[in-house]
Amino acid sequence: MTVETDFIVIGSGIAGLRAALELAAAGARVTVLTKERASESNTEYAQGGVAVALSEDDEVSLHEDDTLSAGAGLCDEEAVRVLVEDGRRYMQELIEWGAEFDREGGELLFTQEAAHSRRRILHAGGDATGHEIVRSLLARSGQQVRIQFVTHAATERLLVEDGHCRGVLYLDPLVRARRELRAWAVVLASGGTGQLYLHTTNPAVATGDGMAMAYGAGAELADMEFVQFHPTALNVADAPRFLLSEAMRGEGGVLRNEDGRRFMPRYHERAELAPRDIVSRSIVAEMERTATRTVYLDMTALAARYLRRRFPKIYDTCLRYGLDITREPVPVSPAAHYIMGGVRTDLDGRTTLPGLYAAGEVACTGVHGANRLASNSLLEGLVFGARAGRAIVADAARQPRATGGTTPAAVAAVASVTDDEETTASGEIVLAVRKRVRRLMWERVGILRSRQSLERALREFDQIAGAKLRAPSRNFLTVATLIARAALWREESRGAHHRVDFPKTDDTNWRVHSIQREGAEISGSETVDFESAESPALT
Repeated sequence: MTVETDFIVIGSGIAGLRAALELAAAGARVTVLTKERASESNTEYAQGGVAVALSEDDEVSLHEDDTLSAGAGLCDEEAVRVLVEDGRRYMQELIEWGAEFDREGGELLFTQEAAHSRRRILHAGGDATGHEIVRSLLARSGQQVRIQFVTHAATERLLVEDGHCRGVLYLDPLVRARRELRAWAVVLASGGTGQLYLHTTNPAVATGDGMAMAYGAGAELADMEFVQFHPTALNVADAPRFLLSEAMRGEGGVLRNEDGRRFMPRYHERAELAPRDIVSRSIVAEMERTATRTVYLDMTALAARYLRRRFPKIYDTCLRYGLDITREPVPVSPAAHYIMGGVRTDLDGRTTLPGLYAAGEVACTGVHGANRLASNSLLEGLVFGARAGRAIVADAARQPRATGGTTPAAVAAVASVTDDEETTASGEIVLAVRKRVRRLMWERVGILRSRQSLERALREFDQIAGAKLRAPSRNFLTVATLIARAALWREESRGAHHRVDFPKTDDTNWRVHSIQREGAEISGSETVDFESAESPALT
C-alpha cells in the first residue's frame, strides 16, 4: 500500500521545526524525518547566538548594512531585508513560545560579535543557544498532534512524478528496508555540508544529502563555492574540532602566534573582529609564517568568574582536554563550518522543482552572499522556515488535493523498496570513500584554492564515482563535486572563496551567483531568487 501524509519535512533543526509548526497550525498532517534523534542538528550545536535588531540602540537598517558588508557584494538585498525585518517578529514569537535567552536585570542581554556594528547577539545559557532553541521548538512541536517524528530515518532520494516532487525514499531504521512516503510537498531542511571536510565543527549528520537529492531530482543549486571556515576550532590531538564561539573574540579574546605575539592587527584594521574569512586566512598565513599548525585564543585578560558564567559549555569542554581558558591561551585553527550556497529558492522557500521547498543551511536565498555574517544563520532558519511553511499552505490552497491515505502513524508500514546497492557495497568501501573525499576537500578545495588543486580534486572524484556506491556515499561525493566545480568556475576571490591564482575581487565579470543544474554547464545569475508570477509548485 501507499502511505501518505500532507507534507514531509526533512530535518529537525530550527528551519525544519519552524516550517513544521507553521504547517501544523494550518491543520495539516506533517511527518518530520530525521537522520538521527530529533534534537540532533547543526542548530543543537550553535553557540554564538542569534543576531536580531531588538535592542534600543539598534535598527534593522544597521543589521541590514552589516549583513551586506559581510556578504562581499553578493547578498541579495531583498532577501537581507526580509531577514532583518521579519527576524524581529519571529524572534519575539519564539520568546513568547518559551525560549529563554540570557537576561540582565530582567532585560534581554545583547552581546558583540565580529563584523556587527552593534551589540545585537542574543544567547541562551551563555554558549548553549542552539540547544535552547531546539528545546523550545521541540516542546512546541510536542503540543501539535498533527506533527509526527520518524527518527533515525535517512532520506536517500526525492520522488518526482510528472515534474513534481511527490515524496521521499528513506531507510526505515527498524527493519533496514527502504520505504516510500508520499505527500503534496516536501520541505528540505537537512542542514549543511561540514562533514565533507577533514576538519569541521559540524555534527556527523551534516553530510549535504539534501543538496545532492535536490540536484539529482532536477532542482537548481547556487553559490556552492562559498564555504565558510570558522577561524577558531579547538586544535588538540584526539579531540573533536569543538567550536570556540565567535563571541569569545567579541568579548575581548585575542589571537596569538606560537611566540605569544598578537598578530591580527597586522592583517586587518578590525583585528580579531574582522569578517570570518579574513580571520581564517590570516590564521593560515600566520601558521605558514611561523611554520606551526596552530595559533592560540587568549581569554586570560577577562575575569575567570565571568568566563565561566559567559562560556560554561566551552569552559567545561576545554577543561575536559586539560585546558583552562581562564588561565592559559587555547590552541585553535580553522575548520569547515557553514556553506552559503545550497538549493536555490525564492524568498518563500520555493525551489525550481515544483513541490519541493527548502529552508535553512540547505537552501540558498542569497541572504549570506559570499560570506555569512556571524549569528545570522539561526535567524535565517527561523525566518525562512516560517515563510516556507506559509507559502506551502497558500500554494496548496490554490491547488487542493484529496487528503486520503493513511494516518501519519502508519508511515512505518509502507512497502519496502529493494535496492541491490545496499547489499553489494561493503561498509569498508563506504568508509574509505568518505575518508578520501574529506581529505581531498580539505587539501584541495579548502581555505586556499587554485586551478591546479581543484582540477586534481575533480579528477579523483571522477575516479571514485566509477565505483559502485551506496546512496549516502553517492550523495556525499556529488556535493563535494558540486563545490569543487563551482570553485573552479569562479576565477576571482570573493568572501569565503579564495583563489591564490585569482587573488582579486572582480566585480566587472564575477558579481554573479553560480547556478548548477544536472546535465547543464555552470552559469551565472545576478540574483539567486528567480522570477515567477505564480508559485513554481503550480506550474
